[in-house]
Amino acid sequence: MSSTIMLINPPHTAIGSRIPREHLPPLGLLSIGGPLLDAGFEVSLLDADLEALPLIAIVGRVQQAQPRVVMLGHSGSSSAHATVAELCQLLKQALPKLTIVYGGVHPTYHWREILRDCPTIDIIVRGEGEQTALSLLQALHDGLPLSQIRGIAFRRGETAIATPAAAMLRNLDEYRVGWELIDHTRYSYWGGKRAVVVQFSRGCPYLCNYCGQRGFWTQWRHRDPIKLAQELARLHREEGVEVINFADELPTGSRKSWKAFLEALIAENVKLLLVGSTRAGDIVRDADILHLYRNAGVIRFLLGIESYDEDTLKRIRKGADMKEDQRAIKLLRQHGIVSMATYVVGFQEETDLDYWRSFRHLLQYDPDQIQLLYVTPHRWTPFYRTVEHRHVIQTDTRRWDYKHQVLKVGRVPAWRVFLWFKLIEVAMQMRPKALGRLLFHRDADVRHAMRWYTRIGRRVWFHEVVEFLFDTRLLKSGPTLKEFLGASLAQMEYALDKRKDIAEVRGPGSGSPRATSNIT
Repeated sequence: MSSTIMLINPPHTAIGSRIPREHLPPLGLLSIGGPLLDAGFEVSLLDADLEALPLIAIVGRVQQAQPRVVMLGHSGSSSAHATVAELCQLLKQALPKLTIVYGGVHPTYHWREILRDCPTIDIIVRGEGEQTALSLLQALHDGLPLSQIRGIAFRRGETAIATPAAAMLRNLDEYRVGWELIDHTRYSYWGGKRAVVVQFSRGCPYLCNYCGQRGFWTQWRHRDPIKLAQELARLHREEGVEVINFADELPTGSRKSWKAFLEALIAENVKLLLVGSTRAGDIVRDADILHLYRNAGVIRFLLGIESYDEDTLKRIRKGADMKEDQRAIKLLRQHGIVSMATYVVGFQEETDLDYWRSFRHLLQYDPDQIQLLYVTPHRWTPFYRTVEHRHVIQTDTRRWDYKHQVLKVGRVPAWRVFLWFKLIEVAMQMRPKALGRLLFHRDADVRHAMRWYTRIGRRVWFHEVVEFLFDTRLLKSGPTLKEFLGASLAQMEYALDKRKDIAEVRGPGSGSPRATSNIT
């Protein structure tokens, strides 16, 4: 089967994409590409974010390639959406017959307004896309009705139509990542080390009401631990990959499976560095096997601290325990694993005293690194409804990237919120304990991790200050969140169908299962 498909990772305006000068491969698009390649489709990838391409240059590259279908997606899909909409308009002007397919977290939930407001976008893939994209491209190739494909949205005349939710992928190993679509030498992380992004698992069983990812994946599942270890070892031996960045919300969710993965990776005897995110409770649970974490290459875990206030933690359903958080940080340090604490500003209408208490709280935790974020509401999360009355001060959605203020804090002006934010960052990273680990830690891997993050943090810090002073336009009292974005979409939070009775059969020539249903 031959049909030219171009996958495009659009440029992103977020600071994290531009300042570090290092980029990771677009895992979502590679995950779509693998099954398409295996089904016989001709597939290419244009990583416009990596190349920092202007939109007009992207159009030129697409004109050169002359694909029949362009598929776009970005891991920062809400803040990248405005760029995607503009790019699609330019693409259709240049290539009117081009079919444009758009996928990711943001379009999964905002499909109605996207199909209403962006006439150049033809089809939206909702939820995880490996099987849905394959079924869609097979239908386009064979001239079959789109209504037979689960998990998409499209127009019929002037009407936007969504088919029933796609079946949740039960076997994540059945769909391979299309690593051959990238040149591994162009992607690096951790200070110039060749790197990739992977997933051991999808989803999270916890109920944090602000999380924009949990409902997208619908249910926690994991890959085969042995197969993943073998894949990472192959990437190291054949492609020179040194750093593995886990995109999971909770890779450690199953102690048994995570332990099996660590043991399998240790048995492969490859020199890898592993970084990712998890919950403090899992670190405490695994106190007796943390030596396996380090032996397998785990060098840093991000822990969500989120807030110092117990009432706030209860309202956002974090399910965290402060003593457990502190214990996890100490355990990681004892085993030579760097801890990064994320802390979110803006969950409540804070005061100057609240910011001071946040700083004191972070000092008590004593993490190796911190990442301060601004609360950024997503319409499909339960959290959105709790803040839809608050005023929006940043109406440029390209800056809704967790690193820019979005919601007004009633009792503290925006400039002072920003000042607290930057002062806390400096004070935490420059405190004697952090400097001591950066300069004198006995483990070279830990020293490298501390120094690399400090270098990046310094560049980002100064960039953010200059941007705020000279390139940021914040409204004193903008529209309410509900007026700006609309009513809550929390009823749509779970994007996939968990039922096991949705039949899967092998489509002709596909090499992968294809979902079928009685949709007409």
